[in-house]
Order: sequence, then C-alpha cells, then structure tokens
Amino acid sequence: MTHTVQAQNTTTPYRVTLTDSSGHTWYADEPTDKGGQDSAPNPIQLVLSALGACTTITLEMYANHKGIKLDHVQVDLALNPNSEPESGQNNIERKIILKGEFTEEQHKRLLKVAESCPVHKLLTSNISIQSELSIG
Repeated sequence: MTHTVQAQNTTTPYRVTLTDSSGHTWYADEPTDKGGQDSAPNPIQLVLSALGACTTITLEMYANHKGIKLDHVQVDLALNPNSEPESGQNNIERKIILKGEFTEEQHKRLLKVAESCPVHKLLTSNISIQSELSIG
C-alpha cells in the first residue's frame, strides 16, 4: 500500500497544510521564536506523534487479538536534545505506560509488539529519499 501526503505552504509564514488521498487535512507550524505562529505541531512533533500513535494502535490491536485486558496505553516520546543531527545519529526516547491485567510474560511480549509497529520499523530502517524539483 502506498501512502501519500501533500504539503503546501499557506499565507501564514511557516504554516503548512497537509492533506492525504483519504481527504484528511492537518497542519504543521513553527514556534513563534522561529517566525511561525505556533498554531500546530512542528514537523519533529509530527514525526514523534506518528510513532506514538502507531505504537498505541499496534498494542491495542495485539491486545484485542490475544484477549489481553489492556485498559490504557500512554506513549511518551522525546527526541533527545543531546542528539546532534549533523553526526547522523539521533535518539528517540519512548516510554510506554500500560494499565491492565496481564502477566509478566505478556508484558514482555507487548514491548516486542511495540517495536514491530510500522512507524518504528520505518524509523529504524535505512531510509532513502529521492527528491525532484519541479517548477510550476
């Protein structure tokens, strides 16, 4: 399945409208100290939120499939501020908090399941981006 998203600038500096082929619309912006209006998450927050959403959904699906009573999932994420993107190494800290009724063995399995969410796999893979500039 191919996933597509389109990003377009707006009349508001640094505010971006994002749309997908399913008709969803959402936004990105930069904080005011970077010239934006702080009206939406910044691009890094969007990446972290994608990982958090995917982790939560994957855990819910697995628990439902296996009949595990999972009452609440919370995923706290941070891009390590000590990371230096120029070095080519970044560190995302992910803390998963689960509430429910499960054994220690199921708890360990849930962590493995979290690491198999599609966004986790994408972010830990060797990603190649091909860019093309078109004047229109």
